[in-house]
Amino acid sequence: MFFCIFALNSVAMKEIVFLVEESQDGGYFARAVNHSIFTQADTVEELKPMISDAVRCHFDEPEMPELIHLHVTREETYSL
Repeated sequence: MFFCIFALNSVAMKEIVFLVEESQDGGYFARAVNHSIFTQADTVEELKPMISDAVRCHFDEPEMPELIHLHVTREETYSL
């Protein structure tokens, strides 16, 4: 009988989630959920490499997330 045991850390994918919001002054800012990582840029496309750089600065190599999720939110107000 064969038993196969996997270490949870070796199969678990490391991920980090950022909330991205439009700034009142123009552009976008991003903040990580459950981590003290913040950055900003003029567009969402410009924001992506800024987030990657901020993540690389925040984590040591063994703890580096493999995936970055962006949750882009927008506030809108309108009258009835």
